[in-house]
Amino acid sequence: MTTPVCRACGAQLADVFVDLGSTPLSNSFLTLEQLNRMEPFYPLRAFVCARCFLVQLEEFETPKNIFQEYAYFSSYSDTWLEHARRYAAMSIARFGLTSASHVIEVASNDGYLLQYFKDAGIPVTGIEPAANVAKVAEERGIPTVTEFLGRATAATVVAQRGKANLVVANNVLAHVPNLNDFIAGLGALLKPDGVLTLEFPHVMRLMDESQFDTIYHEHFSYFSLMAATAALGRHGLDVFDVEELPTHGGSLRVYAAQRAPASTLRTTRPDELTASEKRSGLDNVATYRGFNDQARSVKRALLKFLIDVREQGKSLVAYGAPAKGNTLLNYCGARTDLIDYTVDRNPYKQNRYLPGTHIPIFPPERIAETRPDFILILPWNLRDEIAMQLSYVRSWAGKLVVPIPRPQVLS
Repeated sequence: MTTPVCRACGAQLADVFVDLGSTPLSNSFLTLEQLNRMEPFYPLRAFVCARCFLVQLEEFETPKNIFQEYAYFSSYSDTWLEHARRYAAMSIARFGLTSASHVIEVASNDGYLLQYFKDAGIPVTGIEPAANVAKVAEERGIPTVTEFLGRATAATVVAQRGKANLVVANNVLAHVPNLNDFIAGLGALLKPDGVLTLEFPHVMRLMDESQFDTIYHEHFSYFSLMAATAALGRHGLDVFDVEELPTHGGSLRVYAAQRAPASTLRTTRPDELTASEKRSGLDNVATYRGFNDQARSVKRALLKFLIDVREQGKSLVAYGAPAKGNTLLNYCGARTDLIDYTVDRNPYKQNRYLPGTHIPIFPPERIAETRPDFILILPWNLRDEIAMQLSYVRSWAGKLVVPIPRPQVLS
């Protein structure tokens, strides 16, 4: 067995952040015909780099096999659409974008964000490797390049569409095993005075709130601001601003540019957040080693709750089929003996089964038909949106539960 090396700085990885056992790919939903076939499981073990403090998984499956056909469509979340709309309005105003500008989004999914720039009359280009998702974007009138981003793809896009005033990379930095080629591609897409924004879950929040379920094979890396700043800096991109966001349980929006324009745009917020990370010990590898015990504690608490509910003769189902839910359920070993079924708004997932646990997925209407006593919200980052959608369960005294950081019955 070879010793893994850091995908950012190349240092050898020896320190385990968390070991979640072995699980299938979290978006590999199964059809009825596939249930009796062999299902591949891979180690789900995260390391932390003692040099640059990037938390990361080994690469067991290629991005092509993971993302070429993808089950996640951003437009099925009203909360996420509103987040995208507000981001577009903010960036148009802040950076003075006009019909003479060009916006490129990497991992543009089904056009959920670029549609707002297009509606404002700003030329857009999407880069999305999942052909089934990119097809939906094209049908919306969003020009989309169906490729993975790297230096070569960036050169092709620039030759065909030109460089960008704004490059957006939301929740994709974590999905990239070849981190340096990807970041080099981001830089190559930018005009000399162009701006890059990235959003990704903040590893400090992940640790503070025991969000181990956000770790899965499709997410190769987990970033602090320190780790992201170092990775971007290796390719001549300087961070000039940062915002802390509530999305995905606590994310960062990082603003970067080439060094000359970045120096004129710089705010104090990157230094302030870096200082906060250091106060939390994120520049000390020993801080990361304790997370494994946190995950085990959450697992025991959730299993105790589920078992207690079932032993009381109560019925329990889940809401959603997110990747994080599959990490959680597989790590806990929670199958149909504890959870009858789950539901999801995404038709692509309906009438399939969760990977590993084989819990069936139905349309949301199933809940009203069966009137369960408890509903476990797996996409807990959307708890408020989902609680509104499920307000009708009060008619039979149904209760909503979030699992992270501890099982909590919502009032």
